[in-house]
Amino acid sequence: MKTGLALLALGAGLAALAAATPSVPARTSVRNILFTVDITGSMNVRDYGPSQAPHSRLDEVRRRLPALIRELPCGSRAGLAVFAERQSFTFFRPVEVCANYTPLAEAIGRLDWRMGWDGDSRISSGVNSALRFAAADDTDLVFLTDGHEAPPLPHGGRRPMRNAGEVSGLIVGVGADRPSPIPRHDERGREIGFYRMEDMVHGARIGAPAPTASSEPGFHPRNNPYGEADLSGSEHLSALRAGYLEAMASEAGLGFARLDDPSLSTRLMADTRAIPLAGRRDLSPFFAIASLAAAVSTLLVNRRAR
Repeated sequence: MKTGLALLALGAGLAALAAATPSVPARTSVRNILFTVDITGSMNVRDYGPSQAPHSRLDEVRRRLPALIRELPCGSRAGLAVFAERQSFTFFRPVEVCANYTPLAEAIGRLDWRMGWDGDSRISSGVNSALRFAAADDTDLVFLTDGHEAPPLPHGGRRPMRNAGEVSGLIVGVGADRPSPIPRHDERGREIGFYRMEDMVHGARIGAPAPTASSEPGFHPRNNPYGEADLSGSEHLSALRAGYLEAMASEAGLGFARLDDPSLSTRLMADTRAIPLAGRRDLSPFFAIASLAAAVSTLLVNRRAR
């Protein structure tokens, strides 16, 4: 009987301590990240999910990105930007992830290709502008894209990557390795099929022509210096251009990972800067569990006493 009373008193005392929300000083590491999502036309390619009911790359980003943010420790901050044409555009600057998870997830869930202001997709320019925005807010960058440049790059290649702010982060590759058709839409945004080979420009008509242009059909040094090699090709299909993105990420001092990589969250933590944050660790759960254990022990002791 005395043992039961002692356990009951212990349980009550532990419960009182839990209610007082005791805590101890603690330090943790948080992240500050600007998440930038490619919303250009190739992100409508449906190469995720079962073959009988595939969904688009943008759908997969909308599904996975909130879960990735949810795994960040409280105290971390996340912002959201989109990329279209030749630049990125920030929707909102980084906010604390735990207090603002619901609006963050809702905003990501409403991302749409129709938000794009132009049909081009110059990935290198978009990453460079996102790096500038991240540097201005002293955040790191996670840029999600399939790497599909449209129109094709000029013979001289893409622009060099510029990371003057020493921003850390990741380029996350979105899409499958096998090329798939790109959905086509009318002026009202309704899907009307897929792009065909004859609908697309398959070579660059900006910048200096390739050295081999003079041997192309239709070449004329003044009227057609590029020839007609751009009339056929595979630009109407799209696949994840992983090698291209890896080279871009390496030049910018960023990491590279695929969206469907099971270790993506771990990679994100490894490739972004850990920011020490002083705080307090709540001990209430430990006292509450101990109180519950004391209450259960009281019941067992009383049962045996009978």
